[in-house]
Amino acid sequence: MNILVIGETCVDKFVYCEAKQLSPEAPVPVLTPLKTTENKGMAGNTFNNIIALSPNSRVKYICQEEHIIKTRYVEEKSNHMFLRVDEGENKITRFKWDLITDVLLGEADIVIVSDYNKGFLHDADLREIARKSKLSILDSKRNLTNKITQDYTFVKLNESERLNNHYLDKDNIITTLGKKGAEYQGIIYPSPNPQQTIDVSGAGDTFTASFILEYFKTKNTKTSIEFANKMSSIVVSKRGVVTP
Repeated sequence: MNILVIGETCVDKFVYCEAKQLSPEAPVPVLTPLKTTENKGMAGNTFNNIIALSPNSRVKYICQEEHIIKTRYVEEKSNHMFLRVDEGENKITRFKWDLITDVLLGEADIVIVSDYNKGFLHDADLREIARKSKLSILDSKRNLTNKITQDYTFVKLNESERLNNHYLDKDNIITTLGKKGAEYQGIIYPSPNPQQTIDVSGAGDTFTASFILEYFKTKNTKTSIEFANKMSSIVVSKRGVVTP
């Protein structure tokens, strides 16, 4: 199985700290770093999820040239995030069409677009990717239009993103609902094993990757959403950005 992932990638960095006192200079806690973890985020996390769920697949991804780093400062005991610092998003080089891109799209059994709306992909790029793909899914953070979404096999949005794009009238949209599961074409598919939410970071990437992989195998939307719900419930019960 050939899979192509397109979208912005980053380094997700978690600095776990102690917070034992308030600063005498301002009403903020003093954080003492204890340990730091790093892993690929955004489209990179989608890539990692595919490798974890389907290790025999041939996976390639196209991302921006610039390095984006998201650093989260988290109190170690409570897992409370005090601060997130994002670097490297000021000027992102735009996605470039070339012969290699067309070949990769033509060879891909699945195309996953993780669009974080940082400037790498433009509306016209999203439309063209969908038009040239066999089986595709779009996970986007931008304000969408029916012209953008119409040629994707599926579009994955969370609840707030769906509200922001309430005017979309295509029937290819899956809306994730957290603990409640996911909604598709007016039917709610409950999570089979709701977990206490420890960290939602990267859960949408897990849903997108697990859903489209299962759909490629089964061509059954219900089964695929249920599988994606199950995988997502695993990652939200763990700290940081993880894979099932």
